[in-house]
Amino acid sequence: MAQGNKNPRGKAIEFIQTRAQKVADEFGFELVEASFQKESRGQCICVFIDKEGGITLDDCEHYHKRLQPMLESIEYDIMEVSSPGVDRPIKTRRDFEKNRGNVVEIKLFAAQNGQKLWRGTLENMDDATVTIRDAEGVEHSFERKAVALIKPVIELEEEDFEDVPLLEDEAGEAIEILPQEE
Repeated sequence: MAQGNKNPRGKAIEFIQTRAQKVADEFGFELVEASFQKESRGQCICVFIDKEGGITLDDCEHYHKRLQPMLESIEYDIMEVSSPGVDRPIKTRRDFEKNRGNVVEIKLFAAQNGQKLWRGTLENMDDATVTIRDAEGVEHSFERKAVALIKPVIELEEEDFEDVPLLEDEAGEAIEILPQEE
């Protein structure tokens, strides 16, 4: 990096994001986020990637191996590459399009009508507002600047665990993960 740069951290982030996007494009992935942050364990480059159908561990490994040599000029201690997860926050227009019609939770910075947490079907989102429809069919709109977080609600059913092997205790007895309804 050039001497005398007034914001070397900003330049480093820009450098990382540019290269992270290039590798994402090569692999046909979506670059969700690339950041450079100080953590208790040191300077960390954190990269979140996604693709249709989800990211695998092998995808993360191949991406990491391709990106790492491109970042040798940056001083960092750790580089993490991962999927943002199925409940990743909804931030962009693309995130909205993927989640339109799905149930989301909206957390507000300050309570409106006595509550900070709202749940409903994601109906609309633009630069200024986000709109959901609650379980009773009532529409609620919030200014984007009042919204701390929007994320999908992931509801799991018992059949989602059918292929998961049972855990056993020391005596070899199955351990129930989900309580059985009586």
